[in-house]
Amino acid sequence: MRRTSCVLIVLAAVGCTAVAGETIEVRSPGGTLTVTFSIRDGHPTYAVHRQGTAVVQPSRMGFRLQEGPALDRDLKIVSSDTRDVDRTWEQVWGEQRMIRDHHRELTVRLAEASGPAKQLEVTFRVFDDGVGFRYHIPAQSGLDRIAITDEVTAFELAGDHRSWWIPGQDANRYEYRYTDGPVSEIKQVHTPVTFETGEGLYISIHEAALTDFAAMTLQRTAGTTLKAELVPWSDGILVRGQVPMTSPWRTIQVADTPGGLVTSYLILNLNEPNRLKDTDWIKPGKYVGIWWEMHLDKSTWGSGPRHGATTANTRRYIDFAARHGFDGVLVEGWNIGWDGNWPANGDKFNFTEPYPDFDLPGLAEYARERGVRLIGHHETAAGIQNYERQMEDAFALYQRLGVRAVKTGYVAHGQNIAWTDENGQTHKEWHHGQFMVRHYRKVVETAARYQIMLDVHEPIKDTGLRRTYPNMMTREGASGQEYNAWGGRNRNLPDHTTILPFTRMLSGPMDFTPGIFDVLFEEYRPDERVSTTVAKQLALYVIIYSPLHMAADLPENYEARPEPFQFIKDVPTDWTETRVLNARIGDYVTIARKDRNSDDWFVGSITDEQARTLEIRLDFLDPGRRYKATIYRDGPGADWDSNPHPVAIERQDVTADSTLTLPLAAGGGTAIRLERVKG
Repeated sequence: MRRTSCVLIVLAAVGCTAVAGETIEVRSPGGTLTVTFSIRDGHPTYAVHRQGTAVVQPSRMGFRLQEGPALDRDLKIVSSDTRDVDRTWEQVWGEQRMIRDHHRELTVRLAEASGPAKQLEVTFRVFDDGVGFRYHIPAQSGLDRIAITDEVTAFELAGDHRSWWIPGQDANRYEYRYTDGPVSEIKQVHTPVTFETGEGLYISIHEAALTDFAAMTLQRTAGTTLKAELVPWSDGILVRGQVPMTSPWRTIQVADTPGGLVTSYLILNLNEPNRLKDTDWIKPGKYVGIWWEMHLDKSTWGSGPRHGATTANTRRYIDFAARHGFDGVLVEGWNIGWDGNWPANGDKFNFTEPYPDFDLPGLAEYARERGVRLIGHHETAAGIQNYERQMEDAFALYQRLGVRAVKTGYVAHGQNIAWTDENGQTHKEWHHGQFMVRHYRKVVETAARYQIMLDVHEPIKDTGLRRTYPNMMTREGASGQEYNAWGGRNRNLPDHTTILPFTRMLSGPMDFTPGIFDVLFEEYRPDERVSTTVAKQLALYVIIYSPLHMAADLPENYEARPEPFQFIKDVPTDWTETRVLNARIGDYVTIARKDRNSDDWFVGSITDEQARTLEIRLDFLDPGRRYKATIYRDGPGADWDSNPHPVAIERQDVTADSTLTLPLAAGGGTAIRLERVKG
């Protein structure tokens, strides 16, 4: 790493220029992106250009506080410096094993131009594929505890770009279908939010390293300007804390193809390195479980004659997992608290006491004897204080029983997370305000002490914490498979999973729970359905990345179709390399991933409601070597709406010089295993 000073009015070394005393320019290592920081009439601003094309026009920066000076005006540059970073690090698990962190960093120190000279620092990290910037309020006289009432940060986009977004700060958290429309139609949205420009650039705005802060949504203020809108506490304050205080990174990723966004690892690079000394216990894998049958109303979470989490039923799933090589069995509804209107039972759930018909220690031993582990489940119904009181005991119990993964849940709608302060006053918070950001972080750290991996549903959005705490494996945070069981007109449409890789998935892994074979489930919910072909369900194991993937359907549906089921058994969940072979957001996407533990590659290709034929070159394979391709594609006459079940399986030899033609049915897909031939 190299550090250089950037002295005002003097040209600085390597990619940093200071001019006119109030403007500093810094370029990415390859010169692709340029950030210009300026003081305009006392206001800090920044702008981003990509090879001369405006990405973000001059936009305001800073904060306003409940008390004390506004940290967005009457400011001057005191000093600045830059440094160059070029290092490569290895993920404990992931979609890309080795990640290069190559950026140029600029830190600008600001102070009030008049008055008590309050200080603010802004740090930019400029990569060839994007920009991250964050604020630091240093320790200083007269400023101790602070309350932020506004973040002024804006993103003044250079055009009325096509955009894909979900509403921000609405009742149903992040669980919405995506809207496709111009920036000028945006009101308030969650991040990541993705844009396609008329010049053929693809942009995503998000944040990284959200730890003790409120999550950022974006509010359109005028024209094509989006402004940071932090999720407030119940009293209206956005962020509370002490100085020194550092904000999350605000991120802007830029690529000339949709796939360039997918293979950008800027979010991870902006997080702190792994803090866990021992990670041998962290194991990606695949699981089955007592889950989908409750969504179908075949069984119930609550106790009674149709209780799903019984000892006998769990043994059936364990036996199925052992026969077919699955790593874990998830069981929901095992513990006291599910009876009645369970989403209102936040103060009633018990995380160590099972229902009488569920033998927790006996089943943990039964699974272990068969090479399988139980996956624990903690549904909190957003009763945060009840959960935190029991969390240590609950994780300790699982650790004693050999449970290494836990799925958590926080079902509650809107501003409905209640907690009581030391004065007995009750407050109601959002899922993504600072109160819950702190809680989710506490759960991750506590789970790590007990060597437990996490799969979080109704989560805070991913901002790269999995690098720092790699036991944070996967999370929901979008409209997943369950909406297809009971969502009615809100169920996911055929284009949903062709949008997710370029929006929600840019933040991190998702537990989408793919693999439904009985996509019509006429026996249980004849008015509902999954809006894909079966072949597309297979392809989703490659398209939607998760280190913990569920085979979500009922065991009997898999054993009735062993040939396509083989792909689910074969596909890994941990990768060495990821490539996006072709993509058009909302229309189609093809992704290839190389297994971390073998020389095999796996390919998934999916389309929206339009049938189409795609060609893919296999030039990512090792040259001069032969591979056996097993292709699972839509069968004759397949169509998501009228004929979703046919799957055709073909085998052929291929090399790096081969090109495959993939005919995708409407709402369909193709899944491919490429096994390197020995010798």
